[in-house]
Parts: sequence; structure tokens; C-alpha cells
Amino acid sequence: MRTFAGRPPIIRIANGTFYRHHPNGGAASSQQHPNPPLFTNLSFELPSQSAEPHNWCIVGPSLSGKSTFLEVLRGQHLSFPPKARSFPYLATEHVPHRLRTPHRAIQYVGFDASGTGGGLGPATSTYLSQRYESRREKTDFSLRDFLIGNTQLNPSEVSLEDAIDQKLLERIVVDLRLDTLLDLPVAFLSNGQGRRARIARALLTSPEVLLLDEPFMGLDPPTVAGLSPLLRSLAEKASPRLVLSVRPQDPLPEWITHLVYLRTDCQVGSMGEKETVLEGLGKYVRGVWKGGLTEDETLPVHALAEMGRTLTERGIEGEGLADELGASLSGIEASQKSTANGTSEVLGEPLVEMNGCRVKYGNKVALGNWSEERDGQTVTGLHWTVRRGERWGVFGPNGSGKTTIVSLLCSDHPQTYSLPIKLFGRSRLPEPGSGQLPLTFWDIQSRVGHSSPEIHQHMPRSLTIRQVLESAWADTFRSKPKLDEAATSQVEATLKWFAHELNPAFSSHKLGTSSSAGQVEEDTLAWANDYMFGELSFSAQRILLFLRAIVKHSDIIVLDEAFSGMDDAVRDKCMLFLAHGEEKMCAPSKGSRTGDEVVANPAAESGNVTMTGLSDQQALICISHVKEEVPDFVREWICLPEANTGLPARFGRLDGPLRTDAKRWREIWGI
Repeated sequence: MRTFAGRPPIIRIANGTFYRHHPNGGAASSQQHPNPPLFTNLSFELPSQSAEPHNWCIVGPSLSGKSTFLEVLRGQHLSFPPKARSFPYLATEHVPHRLRTPHRAIQYVGFDASGTGGGLGPATSTYLSQRYESRREKTDFSLRDFLIGNTQLNPSEVSLEDAIDQKLLERIVVDLRLDTLLDLPVAFLSNGQGRRARIARALLTSPEVLLLDEPFMGLDPPTVAGLSPLLRSLAEKASPRLVLSVRPQDPLPEWITHLVYLRTDCQVGSMGEKETVLEGLGKYVRGVWKGGLTEDETLPVHALAEMGRTLTERGIEGEGLADELGASLSGIEASQKSTANGTSEVLGEPLVEMNGCRVKYGNKVALGNWSEERDGQTVTGLHWTVRRGERWGVFGPNGSGKTTIVSLLCSDHPQTYSLPIKLFGRSRLPEPGSGQLPLTFWDIQSRVGHSSPEIHQHMPRSLTIRQVLESAWADTFRSKPKLDEAATSQVEATLKWFAHELNPAFSSHKLGTSSSAGQVEEDTLAWANDYMFGELSFSAQRILLFLRAIVKHSDIIVLDEAFSGMDDAVRDKCMLFLAHGEEKMCAPSKGSRTGDEVVANPAAESGNVTMTGLSDQQALICISHVKEEVPDFVREWICLPEANTGLPARFGRLDGPLRTDAKRWREIWGI
């Protein structure tokens, strides 16, 4: 690489090792919260300018430390030796005074709902329905205010140095499809819209470096197609310099030139030019599958199977390593594909009935802004029924109303009272002559298991792992759960099954013969009381919230982007648990191209199973923008239209799993 004379790198790391806490913090402290070295003897440079493109992407499976690596680049975590990490370019005359510190010059945008990743302000609301109330608080800033930084109750006059470039603002809001949302309160934005707003805000600060932690997660295909070219144009101008992180199964933007691939122990597995890294990983995968190499447990082959595809302006192109070698479905995928769970043709009783729902905020219609012909009559709004035993997929662009639908069926939305909705055969308001009492908010919450980005945002970070799981039986996140012996058994069985993924101190020597099944030789689940939700990685938080949604065996399970943030191996394990509970498990199939093999749990043969899979008495509603994150037994689907187009929602039925046939996915999206 040729660098420009007199221009030192923005970030320089020379043989540095990093720690979350001081390594001499004491034995007692390290036993309770292990403090292993991160990225031992790391050397890395991000040039300020170079003759050739130099765009980095950090890739790794769950628990590999992608977010931690980005934090290290920004100056977080302790460096040993201290001078191993430096930011020489920031001290030069080429950098404005306001950007002379890493905290200002290097912006990080993550989507972990922790409030530290460039969020839309702190998560201060105490209940989910607050986001749907009328705008009346002084702190209900508009998207325009948020983007230009006008979020102070008594704002001072903005200095010229901090003024927003209006041309840049106009371009970014158009490219990120935010131009029609500028006057909305940020609390009204959907999850995908909020992600785009956070990226836009970071771009408008004109940083020297922008760290984007899984920027495409949770975005619909049209938005991804628009965001990648915008990022490419920024990368080509090196304004700002971009560093992304993605999961192994995510396609790599074609403008990425350099990769860091992380092992599962927070160490670097491979680093360098993209083609060189991919070639080396491909040789490793082929060597393991052909039996010549022993698989490194910190570099699982299964996680690399989909690596190598490219995100272009024309869509996703190329093949993953598994496709190149003609590998078939993994054992987990095959098990899901063949399961008959939830495919019964016998229609159960209605659990959700929406008969013409139309949600408005003032003059803005958020859902149901259409009319259509049904049975010879013109009807308006959303008409949708969900019955016991049905497995639904809900799709549509960001802002089309998917989150609003979830809020209606979970009764978080205040308009639930006034709309023609029945839940579990009953209305929220008294019905004259029915002889039935109206449903209460608590009745509904007790019968719906729900995982979503909104739940993630509001889950108290100070709850322990066990408390988060037990809160499925509580009225609120912090209230005392109503647990009986069966509920306690379900919680403990689930914690044991996912100890590998949830316990931050889990080490490989504790694994039994089936590591991916989560069974360990521990006599205690003390770790579930020792670690708080906020101490877990983003992936582990997602897993815990998914398990919270299903552990109670509620009548309705709502999984709203529940698998986003997980790598494919962890995601598939969660889907297997959703389908079969403890009855099926994964057994490593070494040297096989099909990954882990799904086998019957020996405990199931003796009847010693506490957690079972989804039953035909339950309904599933899954929302996702990624076909691989839709369980293979989903058959019914609804696709909402782009907001305010006047087009009606479309319905259909799948003849097989989404992830195995791109044609089915295109049919849903109408492309």
C-alpha cells in the first residue's frame, strides 16, 4: 500500500493487546467476570489517504467480538502497552480542531439498543405504547431536529464550525429515504427508519472515520440497495473513511477491499486484502470438508459456509463457500425443512381478527390506507385473521406498518380500543349483549410472547439473565414473576440448553459431547444470576429475548426481527429449539459438508423433556427482511405495501421454506 507523504495513518495499532478491565484487577474480580485478552498482539493501520482504495470490513460469527474490535479502533478498552494504539493523523493541521480527539473524529453507529451507538436519544419511555401517543412533550423532537442536532430544550446558536452542510443534508435524506419523514417525531419512526436516521446523523457530523456495526441489519431490500451505493460514494471520496462489520452469512459490499475475520475467542483469524483472506478461508473450509485438516473450534466451518457473496447495485451476486463445493443443507436446515410442525390443514379458532384497521396520526395514515374488493364489496383498511396452528410471515418495506401491526395485536397501541379488532375472540371494549367482559391489557400480555427491537430497547440492562427469562411470567419487566414449579423447570432447562451462548464465562472445556446443543457438565446455573442483561453481547441479548418470547408457550408468539444480529449457526439452533424444543439436538458431523447433524436427544427417549417445540395450539407471527431468518415451517404470508401508495396488502401461501427458494422470496416482494 502506498500512502501519501506527510500523511500518517488515522489509526495505528502496533502489536497491542486489549482488555475490558485492567488485567491486574484482582483474582476475585476476574473469577466472577473473566477478563481475557482481546486481539492479542494486534497490528492494524487505517490510512488517512492512500493511492488505492482501502475499505475495511470486520467479519465474524456470534461472540467473536466484531463490536469490540470497532470499539478498540475508536479508543475504547485498555491497550497494553498503552502506546501501542495511537491516532497520529488527528494531530496534524489537516484535521479541524473540533475533530482532534478520537471521540469526535471517529463516530460509531451500532444498533444494540443500548443508547451508546448513536441512538435517537435515550430510551426513557417507561412503556411501549408511549411511542404511539400524540406528540405533546417538549422532548418529542422531530427527525429534522434530530438530524441537525437541535435536541436541546434551550438550544444555543450553532457555530459556523458545527453548522450542518445543507447540500449534504438534502442528499443524505433523499438517499436514505428520509425526506418525507422530516417533520415526524423520532418516536414515531419504525425500527428500520430509525436505523437509517442514526446513520444519517453520523454522516452529517462529517467525521474522519465512520464505524458502522452491521449497518444493513433490519433494513428492507430496497433500502439496502439504496444505502450501499451511498456508502460506496463516501468510501470512494474517503469522506469519511468507512469501517463496517457484518456477519459471515451477509454479502460483502463490492467496494470493500480489506477484511478482518475474527475467531470465536476474540482473536484475529485472518486479515488482509479481501481476495487473499477469502482464498485462505476457502482453502481451510475445503481442507476440513475433504478430511485433510482438523477443524479449529474457534474457527467453525459452518459459520463460513455462506461467506463470499457480494452485494452489488444489481443485487446479491456470487456463491458462498458451501455453494462452490456443492454442499447441501445443514442438518438443522434439513430438519426444519422436513418438519410438519405447524402445517396442519385443520383451522383452529381465531386468535387475532382485524376487520378494517386503519391507524392514523393526525393527517398521516400509518397502516391501512387502502380499499379493495372483498366478496363483492368495497372494504377499507387491513382485514386479517390469525388462527391457532397457523405460521405467518409478515413482510413489507420499512415504514409500511409492520411494527404498528405488532403493537395492535400486543395491545401496546392506544388505538387498539377504537379499532375493529378482536383478540382471543374478545374486544378491548364492552360489547352490549355479549355477556363477556372486555379483555384487559394484562390478559393480552399474558397470552402473547413477544421479541422485537422495541422490547430490546426497553429491557432494563440491570436485570440478570435469569430475571429477563422469568419476566415472561411477570406483568412488567421489573415486577415479580408468577412462577410455579413447571415454569421454573422451563426456565432452567432453557438456560442449560443455551449456556454456551448466554454465559459469558463459558469455556470450551465445559462442553459435553454436543456443544451446539448447549449441554454442559455444570451442576449450577449461578452464572444466570451473576451476569446482567447489559453485560451480554448483542447476539446473546437477542438470543435471550427470543427465548423469553417462547419459554412460556404462549398462545401467540411474535418474532419481530428476532434473529437479526445472530450468525447462521446460532440462528439455526434457535430455530431448531423453536420447532422441537429439547427433543432434537445437534451433533457435530466432522468432515461433513452438511455441518452439524440433527439427532434425537437421548433424554427425549426416556421422557425427560421439559421444553417442547411450537404446538398446533399456538400461532406464530414472524417479521423479517431476510429470508434466512424466517422459520422454514412458515406458510401463510402477508406483504404490506409502501406507505401511502393506496395499494392493498397482498396475501399468499408458501409451498415450501423461504430460505431454500429465492423465487418464493421474490413472489412475496412482487419482484
